[in-house]
Amino acid sequence: MTSAVAQGAALPADSPPRLPLPPSQPAQIRSEAEALQVAAALAESFRGGAARRDSERLLPWDEIERYTASGLGGITVPRSHGGLQASWHTVVQVFASISAADASLGQIPQNHFALVQNLRDTASPAQQSRWFADVLSGHRLGNAGPERKGRAAQLSDATASLRRTADGRLLVNGTRYYSTGSLFAHWVPFRAEDEAQRPVQVWVRRTAPGLQIIDNWNAFGQKTTASGGVVLKDVEVEPRDVIALHALKDRPTLSGPVSQILQAAIDMGIAQGAFDEARQFVRDKTRAWVHSGVEHAWQDPYIIQEFGQLQVELDAAREVLLDAAQQLDALAAQPVTDESSAQASVAVARAKILTTEAALNASERLLELGGTSSARAGYNLDRYWRNARVHTLHDPVRWKYHLLGNYLLNGRAPRRHQWN
Repeated sequence: MTSAVAQGAALPADSPPRLPLPPSQPAQIRSEAEALQVAAALAESFRGGAARRDSERLLPWDEIERYTASGLGGITVPRSHGGLQASWHTVVQVFASISAADASLGQIPQNHFALVQNLRDTASPAQQSRWFADVLSGHRLGNAGPERKGRAAQLSDATASLRRTADGRLLVNGTRYYSTGSLFAHWVPFRAEDEAQRPVQVWVRRTAPGLQIIDNWNAFGQKTTASGGVVLKDVEVEPRDVIALHALKDRPTLSGPVSQILQAAIDMGIAQGAFDEARQFVRDKTRAWVHSGVEHAWQDPYIIQEFGQLQVELDAAREVLLDAAQQLDALAAQPVTDESSAQASVAVARAKILTTEAALNASERLLELGGTSSARAGYNLDRYWRNARVHTLHDPVRWKYHLLGNYLLNGRAPRRHQWN
């Protein structure tokens, strides 16, 4: 999550958070159509408890286990490693479907999928074989990062350090922030610097001695993502669990656009969830305004017009999102070049702009169209706006406009990192 959201105090050392269950073999999803059906069924089952989980901050341990058991976590593993290698066109629909029911549950797997793509882009064949096999056998991945830094630091700069001891062991130390998914994960990857101050990606197991997950996420939205901190104190690392990012710094990849399109899909889901809630609330509970001349709110011509406008906005955001996903799929089918990586970032920026605006607008209009009764705490309808507002702070949409305009007007390729 964004560093714009303040962290709370760390939990006492004698109150460790719950550990995830050991991995168990998930179901095997055999087609993209099946993936969409599974996601829709899970979303329907998650929807009922979403308001209570948000209001009481009940972390979705059981729901995450069911998500993993369904097989959705492995659908982007390449076919060459036994996976489905689902298209991004399908994956964004999976994310939107889950996020419409519970935006926190939609976000928790985001880093997992981004890391699977990162493995495709940066890991050695041996590392890919190991970790793809783990994903297919039910392991969850949760990125520890980014970090809290001074104003002059770059977001991609690593402050965790990997050092070799006198007896030859590799130890890593550092503190991480905004680590969505790590609390529920079996592997926790993160960026660090080696002894030569070169960037590396280090993978450690969730149960590694010296690794502490701090459940101190206290934002007013996305309340159950558990996007808290990670402390690494003399955590021992196997050499085979280090990816030498410095050797790949000039290689164009799709890791950034993939990370961003998943964020856009979450926002699309929030928008759709708010719209669906608004429609049901107006039909069932909203009273007609005294001057409207109609018996029911759903007969009010102004409310009818508002729903038509909202539907058009959602349709536009969804179509641009799906178009960006199709472009990613086409670009991923060929060797990635500087130009194709830039094209992917530009396509996803368009989608991110529209899904951000759709999520914020639909979640606010839900309350306006619902009327005074929609503000009752028992309905907890404000969670849609709170979730939209917090999640869309992940990276500022104003810079998406800049990215798009700078590319179209000046031919400037976007910088390559996970926020582009």
